[in-house]
Amino acid sequence: MTTTAGREARKAAFTGRELGIVIALVVVVGAATVARPGFLSGQGLHDLFLNASIIALLAIGQALLVITRNIDLSVGSVLGLTAFLSGQMFLNDPNTPVILVVLAGIAMGAACGALNGALVAVAKVPALVVTLGTLYVFRGVDYAWASASGVQQVNAYQMSPEFLSLGSGSVLGIPNLTLIALVVLAVAAYGLHNYRAGRELYAIGSNPDAARLAGIPTGRRVFGAFVISGALVGLGGVLHAAYFGTINASVGTGEELSVVAAVVVGGVAIFGGSGTVVGAALGALLLTTVTGALPILGVPAFWQRAVDGAALLVAISLDRAVMVRLAARLRAERARRRALPSGGVE
Repeated sequence: MTTTAGREARKAAFTGRELGIVIALVVVVGAATVARPGFLSGQGLHDLFLNASIIALLAIGQALLVITRNIDLSVGSVLGLTAFLSGQMFLNDPNTPVILVVLAGIAMGAACGALNGALVAVAKVPALVVTLGTLYVFRGVDYAWASASGVQQVNAYQMSPEFLSLGSGSVLGIPNLTLIALVVLAVAAYGLHNYRAGRELYAIGSNPDAARLAGIPTGRRVFGAFVISGALVGLGGVLHAAYFGTINASVGTGEELSVVAAVVVGGVAIFGGSGTVVGAALGALLLTTVTGALPILGVPAFWQRAVDGAALLVAISLDRAVMVRLAARLRAERARRRALPSGGVE
């Protein structure tokens, strides 16, 4: 069993990671501001948070899965599928209520997550294998739908103004998308910290076998995490359609790398059991800021994916190094306690 000292050490390590993200964010923003002073203007900040909002939504859901030692590589395909659904609903009826489009996108995303979750939690197929397969299945469905409908692209003029204002509007200068992401972040953070089901996700990720022996319904919790993550991706797809206004069957291609990178860079251990959704959201903001700063600093835009991949490798290596150090510290602590007289009481 993990000692109190071990838990405190692990918590301190990942709190340090989140602080490191904030410092890195300040450095990147500072460098970009020196190169272009307008980068930190009101409009610059507005665009920065707006661009990070959808990735942050997806990263919050992905963080729930990674905490349980799972992963979803199909998020980009589900994003594209739900975005295309939004456009199709307006093609069928230009007066479709916005709330109905939002709920339909969330429902489709949750259904995709339920399929992934059932294969992982019930059929016991590794999440990496399942979601790598559904990545192509969902993308294939998207292309088949576009081909069958004869609509290869949905444009902004074919959607309602109310729907488009959801993506481009703001409240007191804060983009709607950012406000939605912040609400989701607050709910997810509160649930992980204060509800038993949320805390059990960490137990599952730390030691699935021990969690099962302790009576935790691991299958149900993992399935629920996939459904919640899918629902957030569905919401992200709807917001993507509202923000960009142009949708085709290739929307979201390759987005899974950015999402996983944001989660791991944000301090969520790829080996499970540690991390926070706040860290994942900060990771999304950092990577989005880096992407926006690259052209300003004279780096070609095609290096974006390379930066995401490099950040992912560095974060995983750092996670591994931290875990090795913590394991060594815990072994030393146990050895010290065994060496103490009177049953290990100082």
